[in-house]
Amino acid sequence: MSMIMMKDGTRIYYKDWGRGQPVVFSHGWPLSSDAFEDQMFYLASRGYRCIGHDRRGHGRSSQPWKGNDMDTYADDLAALVDALDLRKAIFVGHSTGGGEVARYIGRHGTKRVAKAVLIGAVPPLMLKTSANPGGTPIEEFDKIRAGVLACRSQFFKDLSLPFYGYNRPGAKISDGVRESFWHQGMMAGFPASYFCIKEFSETDFTEDLRKIDVPALIMHGGDDQIVPLGASALLSSKIVMGSILKIYPGQPHGMCSTNKEKINADLLEFFKT
Repeated sequence: MSMIMMKDGTRIYYKDWGRGQPVVFSHGWPLSSDAFEDQMFYLASRGYRCIGHDRRGHGRSSQPWKGNDMDTYADDLAALVDALDLRKAIFVGHSTGGGEVARYIGRHGTKRVAKAVLIGAVPPLMLKTSANPGGTPIEEFDKIRAGVLACRSQFFKDLSLPFYGYNRPGAKISDGVRESFWHQGMMAGFPASYFCIKEFSETDFTEDLRKIDVPALIMHGGDDQIVPLGASALLSSKIVMGSILKIYPGQPHGMCSTNKEKINADLLEFFKT
């Protein structure tokens, strides 16, 4: 397996497919780079070099107790980008990965970034506060923590239903997609599964978003039950100057799987323009 070593000894797994302009993918919680395989294969088949890594504590990467925080995630991404000497790269982040991309730019700038894509992303801030009244109450994130502690295997199985909109009337359920979600979730270490909840829910990415000075595409499902549209993409699109906002009516958080043909085509169109 392809690995790079971080300064603290953590090993980060990555896959590297195709040749051409690099596209770097950052996945959501509690998944791995496998969540982007549909996009990576599609784009690698069309002249792009697609790199997807498993965030520390997730997938095939090491499972350290420390470093499960957004700053370290962004620094790990920077170490990978530097190690592969990627230039004029397109950064694509889904959910928590969207926060990782924003924090990467906030901490490391855009000298290696050509474009940025945020899909169902958690910025600017998921948590409800006095300054962010449209956010999600902390009690809901406490329930996620409790579910992980009680039985994360069952919690991930249950979470796959709203994640892909399979709990909606008339939804065509894919048992394979649900099993893949569960498998990826169970590959994550317990520390990352728990500590990352605070990172994706309580991290304020507002200042990071303001530093995005490259073309940006913000994509979000109109029926996202995990990261509500009104408190995320609608706000982020106003903060990221010149960004393009695309809302997909009726689509869930996991639309990269449920609506992959449309998402893939829209990504390719944005990359080419």
